[in-house]
Amino acid sequence: MTTTVTAPPVATPPRSTTWNRPLLGFTAAMALLTVVTLAGLVLDDRIVTGAPVWLKPFKFSTSFVLYAATLAWMLSLLPQRSRLAERATLVIVATSVIEMLIIVLQAARGQTSHFNTTSAFNSALWSAMGASVMVLFAAQVVVAVVVLRARLADRVAAVGVRLGLGLSLLGMAAAVPMTLPTAAPGVDGVAGAHSVGVRDGGPGLPVLGWSTVGGDLRVGHFIGLHALQALPLLALLLLRFAARLGERTQVRLLLVAGAAYAAVTVLLTWQALRGQSVVAPDALTLTAFAAVLTATAGAGAAVLASGRRDRKAQLA
Repeated sequence: MTTTVTAPPVATPPRSTTWNRPLLGFTAAMALLTVVTLAGLVLDDRIVTGAPVWLKPFKFSTSFVLYAATLAWMLSLLPQRSRLAERATLVIVATSVIEMLIIVLQAARGQTSHFNTTSAFNSALWSAMGASVMVLFAAQVVVAVVVLRARLADRVAAVGVRLGLGLSLLGMAAAVPMTLPTAAPGVDGVAGAHSVGVRDGGPGLPVLGWSTVGGDLRVGHFIGLHALQALPLLALLLLRFAARLGERTQVRLLLVAGAAYAAVTVLLTWQALRGQSVVAPDALTLTAFAAVLTATAGAGAAVLASGRRDRKAQLA
């Protein structure tokens, strides 16, 4: 009589087949808030710091829709669940809710939410907002490290996601000069500023509000933040429309694009710190941007040429 010994089944790690629920819930809440604040823009004609009172909540809720949805998608790419990343996303959602509650509350009160120290209550709200942003930054660093260490199924998409996460952290850091003592415009009750060389609330671009008469630190901050969408989107476009280039060339092109994106973010922040409007660059700024464009074009051409040589060598 023979006995068949059956090996125990090999446990397979659980796969992240669904998107992060807290982030999706927050995305839905922000989408609803976007509609509410849009109605506020139509129905409420109050002006705060030169802009409609509900414009800032509208912009922030829209931005959070993109941010949370993109982050949820990125986490769905992980080969298995990461409890550390999930805990970090809970922190991100919680701090984002705190920030939005303060922004909406201040808008309802007809007050500015940022840099407002005109009363003890306003100062407390501004301090709470600043603390929540710092905690959110730290939580995204945790998510970025988890994604960096994970072995994602597609190398090109993985590089795009990692670059997006890293450069969005650079975009967050670009906002730091707004809160430094040097940013104080010398107005009682104001503890920082978006603008450099001029007061907040002056002439600005439609909707965005970026100053057209002085520097504006929101430009580099905005561009850097949206690397979170731009670099993964570029990766997906390369996979969809440039598959013939091969994985190695696609990855190199992404690295070139990431370097260029970082350089543009830094240059826009540098331009703002010099008190110069994004719509009125001087010769030095134009030269710097031309140098970045030239270097990017040269590096991209070199990558494509190298890719062609590799393909010829493989066919030989």
